[in-house]
Amino acid sequence: MDTLLAVVVGVLIIVAGAVLLTWFVRSRLVLGTPEDQATYRVLHLSSLATAELRAGLSTGSGRAARHLRSLLGTPAVALTDGTATVAWDGTGESLHAPHTLEHAQESLRNGSTVVLGPSIVACPDPDCLVRHAITAALTSEDHVVGTLTTYTTARPSARLVRAVEEVALFVSGQLELGELDRSRAKLAEAEIRALRAQISPHFIYNSLGAIASYVRTDPEHARELLLEFADFTRYSFRRHGEFTTLAEELRSIERYLTLERARFGDRLQVTLRVSPEVLPVVVPFLCLQPLVENAVRHGLEDRRGRGHITIVAEDAGNEASISVEDDGVGIDPETVLQSLTGEGGDHVGLGNVDERLRSVFGDEHGLVVETAPGAGTKVSLRVPKYAPGVHAS
Repeated sequence: MDTLLAVVVGVLIIVAGAVLLTWFVRSRLVLGTPEDQATYRVLHLSSLATAELRAGLSTGSGRAARHLRSLLGTPAVALTDGTATVAWDGTGESLHAPHTLEHAQESLRNGSTVVLGPSIVACPDPDCLVRHAITAALTSEDHVVGTLTTYTTARPSARLVRAVEEVALFVSGQLELGELDRSRAKLAEAEIRALRAQISPHFIYNSLGAIASYVRTDPEHARELLLEFADFTRYSFRRHGEFTTLAEELRSIERYLTLERARFGDRLQVTLRVSPEVLPVVVPFLCLQPLVENAVRHGLEDRRGRGHITIVAEDAGNEASISVEDDGVGIDPETVLQSLTGEGGDHVGLGNVDERLRSVFGDEHGLVVETAPGAGTKVSLRVPKYAPGVHAS
């Protein structure tokens, strides 16, 4: 009897524990009150639409319209780009989509929100759910670029009209951010092209001259140098991506220095000190090459005897600390300032690199230049190990 009682008590304890566990899990899965859950749903649907809208009305609007309709809870939603209907989601597409641009004309003309009634919107089909419409303008840089039209069955309430206006503002903001992203990418590509234009003639001329000097005396070495030259130029003139890894950037610099050693011989001494843990860090494409080229040009070309260049990349907590130092003739600080501010100077790409570092990582991550006439030059920078939106191609 005691054994049976013990078994019953044990079963009751297990059942009670299971009930408590189920309650605990459900209390964690359910996001609080109905208001909390509604807020989460809005945020979730907005996040789903964000990536599509950033691609622009003509590219990602089809998928975005589905999320916007779920957000507003209406029978249909349409997007136009001012010249055509670019997306429709919901019921009545075959009957109403051809007329969406007509419904949007007033909003396109003056940027207002317009409520349309059955006399304009409704169709002869008695089962059609589309009877009314709310059209709101989509803007970018204060220009109307399209419209968001929400179709309803019943006359829309003032609350729904306000909701459509808020969603239109959200869509406009994402479209504008997407345009800024594309403008930024074009600017970055233009900056890289400008940097290549500064570096390439000087380097190519000297490299080919050095290789030519070995063609008769040491053909095998000339062949090796040509391969290094090909790999270097292939990397420097690649057409995709504004970011790369520190490992790739340093590998290209090693090729560059191999070619410069063919030119300077024992006059060029290099110390390379790199911590393995910083090799995967992502950096702007061609951000170190100009610093090394400046060190060679102003550390060796303007002086007699040997020149020593030290390249260091080491771990600094959440950042990688990188420096390029030479023991050359040094630079007048005023000249450095002119180079960094774009006001002149012959120091290849310093201002370009400084601007790109600041635009990507913030003003605290610009170049730091320590120099004086006759004292050599050290250029330092710090790069975060992780930065949102910064990925190697």
